[in-house]
This record gives sequence, C-alpha cells and structure tokens, in this order.
Amino acid sequence: MTKKLNYGFIGCGMMGQEHIKNINLIKTTNIIGIFEPNKTMREKASILAPHASHVSSINELLKIKNLDCIVIASPNNFHLEQFEQIYETRPLPLMIEKPLFIKPEDDKTISNLLVEYPEPVWVGMEYRYMPPIAHLLKNMEKVTGGVSMVSIKEHRFPFLSKVNDWNRFNKNSGGTFVEKCCHFFDLMRLITKSEAKKVMAVSGQEINHKNEIYGGMTPDIDDHGYVIIEFENGMKGMLELCMFAEGSRFQEEISVLGKSGKIEALVPGPRRFWKQKNYTQPIPQVVISPRNGETVKFLDVPVDKVLLDVGDHNGATYFQHKEFVKMLTEKLEPAVNLKDGYAAVKIALAAQKSAATGETVNMQHFF
Repeated sequence: MTKKLNYGFIGCGMMGQEHIKNINLIKTTNIIGIFEPNKTMREKASILAPHASHVSSINELLKIKNLDCIVIASPNNFHLEQFEQIYETRPLPLMIEKPLFIKPEDDKTISNLLVEYPEPVWVGMEYRYMPPIAHLLKNMEKVTGGVSMVSIKEHRFPFLSKVNDWNRFNKNSGGTFVEKCCHFFDLMRLITKSEAKKVMAVSGQEINHKNEIYGGMTPDIDDHGYVIIEFENGMKGMLELCMFAEGSRFQEEISVLGKSGKIEALVPGPRRFWKQKNYTQPIPQVVISPRNGETVKFLDVPVDKVLLDVGDHNGATYFQHKEFVKMLTEKLEPAVNLKDGYAAVKIALAAQKSAATGETVNMQHFF
C-alpha cells in the first residue's frame, strides 16, 4: 500500500480552502495539521479537513512528526517571513502561494533562501496548469514556427473581500501587478524562454474600492493597467489588465505569435461570479490562426465539472497538486521553482515602480 503524503497548512482563507478541496480529490494525500488564526476561516477549514489537528502557531505545526510537506497560503505579506521561520526551525518541502515576496528590500533574504533552502519548494503559479493554457504551451512552437511575441489580456472581477481586508492595500499585497499579475509574468518567461530586460507600465485606480474605508484608510490598490516587457532575447510581451470587467465572456486571453501563425488560449472566469441570468458557461478554447491562408481552428478544451466545483482556476489547482505529489514521491525537481517565483515577482515590482515613476525600469540595475 502506498504511503499517503501528509500535508500541513499555513493559512486557510479563500485560496487555502481551494487547495484543500483539490488535495481531497487526490487519494494518496492527507491533511494532518492546520495553522489558521482567523476563527471563521478555521471553522471552514475544519469542515473541509475534519481529521486535521488545529494548532496555535507555526512552531507547533512543525512539531507534528508525520508531516511531509507544507502549503503556505497566508496573506502575501506573511509568505517570506513564514518561509524563513520554516527554514530556521524545520525545513520541509513547500508549496508557497504566489507572490514569493512583496518588496525590493526582501531581495537579500529571498536570494539567500534560493541557495540555502535544502528541500524542494514549489511556487503556486496555477495558471500554467489551466488546460487551455497548458495546450497552448505544448503546441505554441509548432503553430507559430518559433515564438516572437506574447500578449496577455485579463478582464475580470474586482479584488474579493479577504480576511482583515489585507488585499486592499499595497503595503500588504505588494500592489496589483504583484498580487494579481505575477502569474502572467511567469507565463511570459516560460513562453519566451528569456528573462526581462526592460519593463514599462502604467496603472491606476479608476473604479474599484474608492468608496471603501478600512481602519480610517481608503484602499490604494490599482484596478487596471498595461505592462510592456522587452526580454533579453529580443522578444516582446504585453499585459492588459482590467478588474472591472466581470461581464467578459472570457477572463483571460493569451496570444502567442510567430512567423507562421498565432495560437490563443481563451479561459472563462469562475462560474460563481457570473451575474447574467440563464447564461451558458463558455467552454475554454484554443484558437489556431495560420498565416498561410489555412482555415482557423477552434478547439474546445473542456474542464471536468468536478474540478470546476472545487476552485476558481479551471482545474489548475488540482493539476498542480498532482504534479507536486509526483515530484515528492518520485523525488523530482519542482516544475515551478524558487527561481521562477523570484523572477516573476521581480518583473511585477519593476512594473509597480515604472507605473509609479513614469520611467522604464532596466532590470539589470533593479535591486
């Protein structure tokens, strides 16, 4: 009989609960320990993981002898310090939700962990594992005849309400490009097979959260913006983000282009946020558009309803955990490693700086 993989959890808010629901679908896993300081979230996690022990601190969690790995799904501003605490106390294999860190001054700490942490660390970049995006990644070289540029558009719903409203303020989240968009910068690195050279961005707070007050403060989080990136190999990438567009048929549209044609992944948003009555859920699609006059192909890439019911990421969280379990049981390297998590956040922080200053950020000289 195969030994089950015993998970511990730090943070069981909305994303933590999605992780738990998807792990529950994998028969070779157990959730045996949870640290969640918020009473409401702790009660919800207890329903999802009824056999897990609830502890009052990370140190107490780390004392659970049978623990094989930990998922960190706490608010952004805790990720790095909790990573450090585990390193200093009892290093274990980790899955850390994005972003890995939120401030340029964290560079020294994360750079040290990149070298010194002795166990595998998987950074939670779920978007790689959305079925239409996975199909695009697998077929992009053949369709394009060699990638030249990438364009990503996300038109979506506003930031959701989170515990203590942490995601309403840049100081907690790192800013919208860090909190929301490091997924896309990760995809751009993966698609171009290159690192960012220059980053240019504009952003603003136009519609969302302007009439909200938390602790006497108005949210300062942006709700739209553009980012243009030049990569070291000469390829170009562009991101368009709008967070007051929940009526969009597709939430993400990812286009990869080259000399032979274009391939697109079209991903619908979570069903629970659709407001239109009697609206038929769109099926995720991949669109292949050759330049040689051949017929455009529309390929449906459906996602199992069971997976749609346990998360907001088109099944990606499940597929990610399947790969994480495989990594640990077969002693493989993480598919999304610390270097990937670091590089994606560095681009995001450069975009934040460019938007704030109006200047192009040269990545060679950016922290």
